[in-house]
Amino acid sequence: MSALLPELGPGDPGSGCQRSPKLRGCCLCISSMLFQSHRSDHLLCRAGMMMPRLVPRWPVWLFCWRAACIQGASVRQKMWAGPSKIPGLGGPRGAWGTSPLVPRGSCSASSRTPEVTLTPERYPVRRLPFSVVSEDDLAALERVVPGRVITDPEELEPPNVDWLRTVRGSSKVLLRPRTTQEVAHILRYCHERNLAVNPQGGNTGMVGGSTPVFDEIILSTALMNQVLSFHDVSGVLVCQAGCVLEALSRYVEERGFIMPLDLGAKGSCHIGGNVATNAGGLRLLRYGSLRGTVLGLEVVLADGTVLNCLTSLRKDNTGYDLKQLFIGSEGTLGVITAVSILCPPKPSTVNVAFLGCPGFAEVLQTFRTCRAMLGEILSAFEFMDAECMKLVRLHLGLSCPVQESPFYVLIETAGSGPGHDAEKLGCFLEQVLDSGLVTDGTLGSDERRIKMLWALRERITEALSRDGYVYKYDLSLPLDRLYDLVGDLRARLGPSAKHVVGYGHLGDGNLHLNVTSEAFSASLLGALEPYVYEWTAGQRGSVSAEHGLGFKKKDVLGYSKPPEALQLMRQLKALLDPKGILNPYKMLPTHA
Repeated sequence: MSALLPELGPGDPGSGCQRSPKLRGCCLCISSMLFQSHRSDHLLCRAGMMMPRLVPRWPVWLFCWRAACIQGASVRQKMWAGPSKIPGLGGPRGAWGTSPLVPRGSCSASSRTPEVTLTPERYPVRRLPFSVVSEDDLAALERVVPGRVITDPEELEPPNVDWLRTVRGSSKVLLRPRTTQEVAHILRYCHERNLAVNPQGGNTGMVGGSTPVFDEIILSTALMNQVLSFHDVSGVLVCQAGCVLEALSRYVEERGFIMPLDLGAKGSCHIGGNVATNAGGLRLLRYGSLRGTVLGLEVVLADGTVLNCLTSLRKDNTGYDLKQLFIGSEGTLGVITAVSILCPPKPSTVNVAFLGCPGFAEVLQTFRTCRAMLGEILSAFEFMDAECMKLVRLHLGLSCPVQESPFYVLIETAGSGPGHDAEKLGCFLEQVLDSGLVTDGTLGSDERRIKMLWALRERITEALSRDGYVYKYDLSLPLDRLYDLVGDLRARLGPSAKHVVGYGHLGDGNLHLNVTSEAFSASLLGALEPYVYEWTAGQRGSVSAEHGLGFKKKDVLGYSKPPEALQLMRQLKALLDPKGILNPYKMLPTHA
């Protein structure tokens, strides 16, 4: 795409940042005014995309931008070395990776105030009769993972707190195995001793599923970060569960492929955690869910049994598909130690359009038009409301590249033919602008600008976390009712809420509904719940589209599943983890 149209900087003649006699305003690269004023030029569809020599003064990919990046914090590592002393180890910590766009988990708990309330002090939960870790236990675990038994309180602060800083456990021990056999030995020992275990990847979850509730042993997969194999014909990647998603993306992209999922937390989240929570993300519209792209798993059960179903076959119709039990099980049935996943070929051409829409009805019609006109090259369709844009500008310093609108949509296309993709995208944009569905927009085709446009969408969660305490809801709803709940809640909550915002994966029918307040409020929570869940159930929606249930949402499972399904889930849990040591207090409702 960059070869089709000249790339101009802010100081170049004809740049969008210099007023032109034919293009009014600054930094607006596509607008209904532009199309109506220059119909004879056939700018996008007939000339700008296919015959760039006709429009050298009208670059399509122009906007002004300023981005803010947050550096990750380096944290010292300490290990258990017997009852008398805990010496320090030099070097940066490797457990919590960071991304320049989404630095989840990059700040230590001690660097932010106020301190997070302990989970049992905020939520009505009682400790189950598990054993308490003793000095003998520490010595035994040290023999399994020598030098990787972490007991220093300072080092235990970050893994005890979720990155949203809404729940906090009191674990005294963190283990860092490197191999499946080490995980097996750990679980076998914990099963014999009745010690509860909290599996943890990048700790980027939204529902408190990856942090301990009480004093469970944290089993971190951070050191299980090796690629085991990659087949450059089939695109099948086999890797350990602790590989960071962004690192895997770089690895396969260097070989002409991409990961089938992409998340805002890609710089920190682990592929094992992605699979354990059946993470959805930004590419589900194009490539489907992990239930389809994961080919095989290696899992360690609660008693230390290693279940090796790490096949690389796309077709295997022999018996029950056991891997599906563990995809989305949130670490309650077994600990995923390795993943086999199918990676699609890397598109040679990627374009991103960021558009403003006058209303949600227009957002829906834009999506309908988008699917019809872009077809096979459409890879993502995201939406956000004006309140989201205000928050990313206020808290992150990101600039809106288009004129203010009630709603914004981000559309990504990915294909193999630059000319073909450009023509289809241009015709689509001309159609939605002419019809009034879109009032303004901007495009990006080079990597830097694509990342900048995606940051507006991907960093909404980060901006919300800086706005105060966040009540988060991840809902699946019918498309025509997707945004109705946001307006209902604004009227219902009034000034008791700081902000009520809606954004998400419109192509998947997934609404991320978020409410912020200055601090946690029991009365505000009472106004939200169970109202949100009852409203969702009334639409036959799901109370968790992609975030899972974790600790926070476990008791609302009944709004989306019948009693018979809940009973069968309990039976599966009892079969695979009879002592209940794996990620207790998570996923399944407290009461029958």
